[in-house]
Amino acid sequence: MRSREGDRRRVNGLLLAGATALVSGVSVFVSSYGVHDFSSPALYTTAKNLVAALVLFAGSILVIALRPDRSRPIRGGRSPGRGRRAQILRLMGFGYVGVVGGGVAFILFFDGLARTSAAPAAFLHDTLVVFVALLAWPVLSERVSAFNLAAIGLLIMGEVAIADGIGPVALSSGTFLVLGATVLWAVETVTVKRLVGSTSAGQLALVRMGIGSLVLVGYLAGTGRLGDLGSLDAAQLGWALITGVLLAAYVASWFCALARARALDVTSILVGSVAVTSLLQGIAGRSLPRPGYLGVVLVALGIAALAGARPWRVVT
Repeated sequence: MRSREGDRRRVNGLLLAGATALVSGVSVFVSSYGVHDFSSPALYTTAKNLVAALVLFAGSILVIALRPDRSRPIRGGRSPGRGRRAQILRLMGFGYVGVVGGGVAFILFFDGLARTSAAPAAFLHDTLVVFVALLAWPVLSERVSAFNLAAIGLLIMGEVAIADGIGPVALSSGTFLVLGATVLWAVETVTVKRLVGSTSAGQLALVRMGIGSLVLVGYLAGTGRLGDLGSLDAAQLGWALITGVLLAAYVASWFCALARARALDVTSILVGSVAVTSLLQGIAGRSLPRPGYLGVVLVALGIAALAGARPWRVVT
């Protein structure tokens, strides 16, 4: 019975991860148009993240109103010492998810993106699955089998093919910033996976976007661009609203997936978003390079391989 319940939770987690990849792919496609209406990527990111935080806050209020009994904290029978230590670690995890995952990592990524080209930046960002694989075993006891490595290899090769190569990944301040943001997001992924055992995914999503948005607002203020946030026109507000709602759906479904399936599997399936974006670009008239069609197939095979695996049998 326990194994059957674990299987059902894992399937639900993978389905949520697939939904997250779909939302992410659509969001990237929409953002490729919306970002051009803003004076800087940082301003665009701050605006849409603020919208996402407000959407998640409204959702949390609705959940509390509908299920007040389930929103109360669960108090266990731990000793005072263990309880205080667990609370401190939990607060530190919240701080990392909010300040670093929802704020600092975004700043590093977009500053790095401004200093390098899109192809190597996108490739470095999607090495997230590699860093999660390296962290998942020692931190989460998620063993990486040869089967997992083969599936991850298919995903990465597929992404490179879709992008028609990654261009020269030169050592520069831009690539180091993008890579640094990716590592920070990998640490955030395993942190969230640890926290969802005692905290709801919705609360964590609100912490990430709420605190992270404050960090981004502070960054705009420190760089003298805070006034631009208060003078957005109707078109800019529209882009922020659309992409902010998509971002809220992305974070909520991502954290819910992490609550049900292994961090490695969830992160691997997220790579499928690149195929979604590419297909939407094709529909919009931007044709894929010839290797891109092969890339979509490789990504689909990698996701199918992960979805069909039974990795919980080797998790300790």
